[in-house]
Amino acid sequence: MAKAMSIFGMVVAAILLLAFGVDPLLGIPFGGANKVMDIAFAICAAILGYMSYDAFRSAG
Repeated sequence: MAKAMSIFGMVVAAILLLAFGVDPLLGIPFGGANKVMDIAFAICAAILGYMSYDAFRSAG
């Protein structure tokens, strides 16, 4: 169960990083309304991805 939750966390982090990473460049999906928030959420998604990966490694 722990590995499944870690993998789910990595998937969610990748989706969020893609969404908030592309928005300042292309304006998709949020119209590029606030670049500071996009960067902050992309950093948070990267942190989530690292924490999920670290939990995945130690769960084995």
